[in-house]
Amino acid sequence: MHTPAPPNRRCCFTSSVCALFLCLLLLPPRICFAGDPYVFFDWTVSYLTASPLGVKQQVIGINGQFPGPILNVTTNWNVVVNVKNHLDEPLLLTWNGIQQRKNSWQDGVLGTNCPIPAGWNWTYQFQVKDQIGSFFYFPSLSFQRAAGGYGGIIVNNREVIAVPFGLPDGDINLFVGDWYTKSHKDLREDIEDGKNLQVPDGILMNGFGPYRYDEALVQGKTYRFRVHNVGISTSLNFRIQNHNLLLVETEGSYTVQQNYTNMDIHVGQSYSFLVTMDQNASSDYYIVASPRDVNLSTWNKASGVAILHYSNSQGPASGPLPDPPNAYDTFFSMNQARSIRSNVSAGAARPNPQGSFKYGEITVTDVYVITNRPAEMIDGKWLTTLNGISYLQPSTPLKLAHEYSVPGVYKLDFPNKMMNRPSKMDTSLINGTFKGFTEIIFQNNDTTVQSYHMDGYAFFVVGMDYGVWTENSRGTYNKWDGVARSTIQVFPGAWTAVLVYLDNAGIWNLRAQNLDSWYLGQEVYVSVVNPEVDKGEYGLPDNTIYCGLLSPLQKDQAQRYKFSAASSVSRESKRILVALILVAVCGMVLSR
Repeated sequence: MHTPAPPNRRCCFTSSVCALFLCLLLLPPRICFAGDPYVFFDWTVSYLTASPLGVKQQVIGINGQFPGPILNVTTNWNVVVNVKNHLDEPLLLTWNGIQQRKNSWQDGVLGTNCPIPAGWNWTYQFQVKDQIGSFFYFPSLSFQRAAGGYGGIIVNNREVIAVPFGLPDGDINLFVGDWYTKSHKDLREDIEDGKNLQVPDGILMNGFGPYRYDEALVQGKTYRFRVHNVGISTSLNFRIQNHNLLLVETEGSYTVQQNYTNMDIHVGQSYSFLVTMDQNASSDYYIVASPRDVNLSTWNKASGVAILHYSNSQGPASGPLPDPPNAYDTFFSMNQARSIRSNVSAGAARPNPQGSFKYGEITVTDVYVITNRPAEMIDGKWLTTLNGISYLQPSTPLKLAHEYSVPGVYKLDFPNKMMNRPSKMDTSLINGTFKGFTEIIFQNNDTTVQSYHMDGYAFFVVGMDYGVWTENSRGTYNKWDGVARSTIQVFPGAWTAVLVYLDNAGIWNLRAQNLDSWYLGQEVYVSVVNPEVDKGEYGLPDNTIYCGLLSPLQKDQAQRYKFSAASSVSRESKRILVALILVAVCGMVLSR
């Protein structure tokens, strides 16, 4: 569904002279994608004072909005977002589920980008290539997501591609998630000190606590609800009193259309439902998001409640809140997850384009069984691990180190299974096989549901079960219509298996979406290098920020809060300076 451009967005189409002029004026030549429209955003990220749960606190907003503005675009559009950092600490925004085809420079995580310093701006430039669906963005550094800074991304179908359901009468974004009145800085200090996250102070819907009216909806009409769990650690069950949820899409994949009375939405996941206003208008109805897989006796206060209001409603919502699933039925959520399947007959961009191959018949190139563990003390710090390794963030982003051949920043030796050795900190990457089919099994040895996300890709979810994964578990895989998505839940004491085709060159983040697990080290990067010269992969952006071993290349921004441009250091000068840096670095390595 297309909506008018908001005030902070400027649209221009490449069929006009205007677009070509803007492309040449504002963007490096290598990213001027001929024939596709451009959309421009100017965003200021700053602290706002708000009272989501009735207590005044600092939240992170964008252009004065909390949650931030919706980035509403269409397949293959080019997106240019100028981000001005008004926070008191460095910032990066990441685009959860946007695949950044051959352009990991724009991914907005520390493995690919230096942070945007406080008081600086940086311009993201990417194409939503061959994608449709519902996604969201959020700040990726320093536990900032716990303070907000998130907003929605809608990627609409091009008009030539049919949507596999009737055009809804409206499009509604709902951001649900756990919320704390403690600041994100205090929360991250607690995590560093080994303290577990406590029961959240509440569940927010679109930045508000319980009981907020939304705009009136019309009886008999059908609306598309795009629901995102933007919280930091809590799985939620979403439901609307007396209304069915017709699932149609999740994270860029059209699904087999099925009605649900409720849906478990885990941290970092996004779903689209069609909801028809088919009840009588004698009253309003409750919209509820409540915690899952928790001790309900201590979590009673932590439910998000909003009101679905018909335009001709005769009175307020009444009766008890609609019941959640049985908290003691451990198989309910897993069976529900297994029931979500890809709509293989829908015409849309997806990892199996137009049925060009059947993923169940592809020979697997590499297998990784990735096992997590609860936080443990490693070298005097509370850290989490994957396969016994807590990711050690280098001062120089991996992608920059690869571009400039800086030695010693990372190793391509991440183990394909848990090793029989003490846990350690390391900068160890998965050495992915370009155009290889990789099987990843997530084994959850923690006591809570964990979500895992992979940047740059959607993966096929082929299996999940309780217990320990074995080779025989492949006999239970769905080899035909497993849903393709970028974030998957793994239940405690259980495993989830995915298959991913590594055809997107770059260095890509594979992480826990649960913010406490991620912050303490549960992440790894996947290096996918095309062994041949790939003219399609985008090169170093002209507005690159430099840090770590390459920080001498960076010059202060002479005019802040203007459209980012190339720094005053010429590219040739940079190459000479890098050569001098490498001589110094190599000298230090050899002297050890």
